[in-house]
This record gives sequence, C-alpha cells and structure tokens, in this order.
Amino acid sequence: MTEQNNLHNKAMDFLLKTSRTFFIPISYLPSGLQEAIGSAYLCMRAIDEIEDHPNLGAEDKIALLQAVSSLLKTDYRKEDIQAVFEPYKDVLPEVTLQLGDWMDYCPPGVLGKVLESTKEMAEGMAKWVSKNWQIHDKEELDEYTYYVAGLVGVMLSDIWKWYDGTDTDRNLAIAFGQGLQTVNILRNREEDAERGVNFYPNGWGFKEMLSHTEYNLELADRYIEDIETKDIVHFCKIPLELAKATLKALKEGKEKINRSTVTTIVNQVVDN
Repeated sequence: MTEQNNLHNKAMDFLLKTSRTFFIPISYLPSGLQEAIGSAYLCMRAIDEIEDHPNLGAEDKIALLQAVSSLLKTDYRKEDIQAVFEPYKDVLPEVTLQLGDWMDYCPPGVLGKVLESTKEMAEGMAKWVSKNWQIHDKEELDEYTYYVAGLVGVMLSDIWKWYDGTDTDRNLAIAFGQGLQTVNILRNREEDAERGVNFYPNGWGFKEMLSHTEYNLELADRYIEDIETKDIVHFCKIPLELAKATLKALKEGKEKINRSTVTTIVNQVVDN
C-alpha cells in the first residue's frame, strides 16, 4: 500500500508540474477514476514531450516514438522501455523517463485501453514529425488533431465506460479533444511559426481557425450533455469552459486568461 501511495503522490506531483489545466479537474476525481485519468494523461504527456522536444532531431523523435509504440502492450516490460530511453536519459524530461511508472499507476482493468490509445498516438506523432507538421488542408488538420487530441477523447470515453458504464458518442468525443487542441493552435501560432511549424491549412487565418474551433467546441457541449455522472461532467467541463474563456480572450486581443479567471471558472463548474 505504501508503494502505491508513493506512486500516487509522485503522479499527482508530475501532473501539477506538467499541466495545471488538467491537474485541476483530475484532482477533483474520485479514487479509481483519478488514477485512470492521471495515468492516461501522464502516459500521453510522456510521448508528447518526445514529439515537442526542442533538442531532438526528427530522426531521433521518429525512432523513439515508433520504438515506444511497439512496446505499449499489456504485457509490457519496464526494462524494455527504459532500454529505449537509456541513450537519451540526459536529454529527455523526467515525465518521459518515468513512463513505466505511469503505466504501473493505471488501474489494471482499464490499462489496455490507455495503452492502446497511447500506442496509436505515438504512431501518429511519428508520422507527423516526418511531415514536419506542415498542414495544407482541413483534412490534414483534422488528422493531426485526431492523433494528438481526438484520441484523448476516445480514450476518455473508454474510461467512462469502464468506470460506471457511461456511454458516449465517439465522434463527439473526438471533436471534444480536437476543439481543445485547436484552441492551443490559435494561442500558440506565433510560437509555432518561430520553430517553423504551421498548423493552419492553406488560405486559413485567425477567422477560419476560430470558426473551426468554435464548431468543435459546440460538438463538445453536445458530448457532455449525454453524460449523467457528475464527476465526469465536471472533469470535461473544466477544460472546456477554460478553452471557451481563452477563445474569448484571444478575440479581445489578449494572449491568455489570468489565474483568477481560471479559479472563478473552476468554482462555477464544480458548484453546479
């Protein structure tokens, strides 16, 4: 029990360090669901750090993502994963190097679903690294955002089903993830451009990406409408309402929302 408690504390510490946005809704979840979502987020964050690493070349990123993907199965061996990371242990962040622990943290009954989604995400990320993230049309935008975020929606739906039998629409789940991702694309366009990355389809500007994002966020609202479990509703609504507030700020020429606005939104969601 002590070992599991230590792993729980370690996971929550890394969640707080890597994403306040998701730490907040995860911290409100009940036992069991908290471990499942926490593990899933950290597994995906671990491979995301490979894709986004500023000092790794494309070939190394592709090789790492493909190697990790091949090992993400229910009979995984931590030593095999560590062996993949060993040549890069002084380069990769701790959240990536601890991937084996995040898999151990996951409740056994849902581990297979988490690994399946993370495996597919790693494969998709490797594909888009090879394309240098150059997007030319809406179909490519939808494909990229599916791999890095729509898949999260699918995985969450699998976790809800495992937890209490909650059924959700797969396409709406994908839109939920994609909508959150394109908010980030809108917010980070200048930063992405500085590293030579373009997520905007040809001919698209702020207006077109905004319209696309708002459409997906409308579908995200519909996704949540079908959910009755309050803990799950709160988890989904917190990042969704924060995304909507971020869009509003961007339309007003601001870069992001402030911490007091975040606190107000979170309190409004959990009090309803």
